[in-house]
Amino acid sequence: MKTRNGKKRMTEAQEFEIMKLVLDKFLWLGFIVMGWGMYLSLSQENFLAGVWHMIAGAALLVLFLVIIVKEYEVFS
Repeated sequence: MKTRNGKKRMTEAQEFEIMKLVLDKFLWLGFIVMGWGMYLSLSQENFLAGVWHMIAGAALLVLFLVIIVKEYEVFS
């Protein structure tokens, strides 16, 4: 599908497939950071450092949730 200026446009299905790929990467990143925080909090004496990593991982997941909801509420 092309627009008047000659650029190709993606269909909604193609956009959704790309968003699923990006979603997968952000989910992995968030859970890896949270897992690292859990490891730090259980294996070291500094429990608070691990908790901060877990909070950072949760913040990454919440941030991406907000981006996804904002992006797909426009189309619905």
